[in-house]
Amino acid sequence: MPEPRPRVALFVTCLVDLFRPTVGFAAIRLLEQAGCEVAVPMAQTCCGQPAFNSGDRATARDLARRVVDAFLPYDFTVVPSGSCGGMIARHIPTLFEDDPAYRGKAERLAAKTHELVSFLRDVRGMERVEAAYHGTATYHDSCSGLREMGVKAQPRALLASVAGLSLVEMAEPETCCGFGGTFCVKYPEISLRMASDKTKDIASTGADTLLAGDMGCLLNIAGRLRREGSTVRVRHVAEVLAGMTDSVPPIGAARE
Repeated sequence: MPEPRPRVALFVTCLVDLFRPTVGFAAIRLLEQAGCEVAVPMAQTCCGQPAFNSGDRATARDLARRVVDAFLPYDFTVVPSGSCGGMIARHIPTLFEDDPAYRGKAERLAAKTHELVSFLRDVRGMERVEAAYHGTATYHDSCSGLREMGVKAQPRALLASVAGLSLVEMAEPETCCGFGGTFCVKYPEISLRMASDKTKDIASTGADTLLAGDMGCLLNIAGRLRREGSTVRVRHVAEVLAGMTDSVPPIGAARE
């Protein structure tokens, strides 16, 4: 008998839902190509990260309970964002230090939560994709994806199989873009300087496309590139890996 397909719950994220639904559809396509049965729990809301980062633990805890209840029944939870993935896998359990029942549930959910591309590569063993993208791209390592979820080599390995795509590295691909959730609101001058440093690094590569795995970073960098008059295209890595770049314009592109 064939091995049963793992039941994977996709945590869509607020930014994907509100600004870039194509990323969610791309994630589903990739997960299905990896042999998964994909569900999108309708009860999902925010992971609670903005409240958590702002010190509002009561609101973060309320949101976290909803996440735990909605996603715990599945074999895996997969997130097209290192930031939200890091919240579920690293921080939600700490919200229930005085609630042993939910602490145990949150820890079990954390143990089976993965960022999308690392799940495809490390858990499902995906070695290549059947996609094409003609251009030269550089990849930005988001802070949470890199430091909390261990995402570094996996997107580069899969991008190497994309027909027509050349990948070049920035001098400092691991340096923050200045978004940082509420950081860019609290410290706009510092955030602007960080974003400008990032766009200079991107320009120095000669790449025509910027890729990353977090919508917060992508929206922030795309906004700065556009204000500088740059023609660099900005896309979520899932869109390229899934071969879905023809369906929507690049992130931040002016619409007709």
